[in-house]
Amino acid sequence: PIFFIRDPILFPSFIHTQKRNPATHLKDPDMFWDFISLRPETTHQVMFLFSDRGIPDGYRFMNGYGSHTFKLINADGKPVYCKFHLKTNQGNKNLDVNRADELAGADPDYSIRDLYNAIAKKEYPSWSMKIQVMTFEQAEKVSFNPFDVTKVWPQSEFPLLPVGRFVLDRNPSNYFAEVEQIAFAPSHLVPGIQASPDKMLQGRLFSYADTHRHRLGA
Repeated sequence: PIFFIRDPILFPSFIHTQKRNPATHLKDPDMFWDFISLRPETTHQVMFLFSDRGIPDGYRFMNGYGSHTFKLINADGKPVYCKFHLKTNQGNKNLDVNRADELAGADPDYSIRDLYNAIAKKEYPSWSMKIQVMTFEQAEKVSFNPFDVTKVWPQSEFPLLPVGRFVLDRNPSNYFAEVEQIAFAPSHLVPGIQASPDKMLQGRLFSYADTHRHRLGA
């Protein structure tokens, strides 16, 4: 539900920490931890990542989040801010570190196989889609920055509202064409959903489309 940084100017530098060392081509944890130690706003996401929930037991047993704050416009043209949540209906299940290490070496396709087989057996995984809503007036009064993607909105003040259900009921017949060539860009929003003053989201409006053109050549 959160991200490591709130300033989009740091986004390229953060992404580079996930890459291999340019000299050795080895994975380099020093690059990651150097960045984390220099940016205290990463603490929330790092604690989440290294908690039990950081290693889900496959895709079916993890939640999904929009993370950013978006703006919803209703039929009357009235706007509110919102956050999107996808809560797994299979329940949250996680792996311990030892089991995750074992699977990384013995069966790195564990999570892909689990999802594919469940759908093939018609045990369709689903997620409950919920939103948090904040009015413009509330955004002016809250004690935190509602557009800071390193923070969450307290559910005690902004409860989850059910809006739908998300079901995976078909496996791809051509993985390359249907999955690897997918390009989701936050700049391509449907009518009724708009960007907010979330600075990290605004940075992604540009960076994702640029990366897609480089990756897909289109």
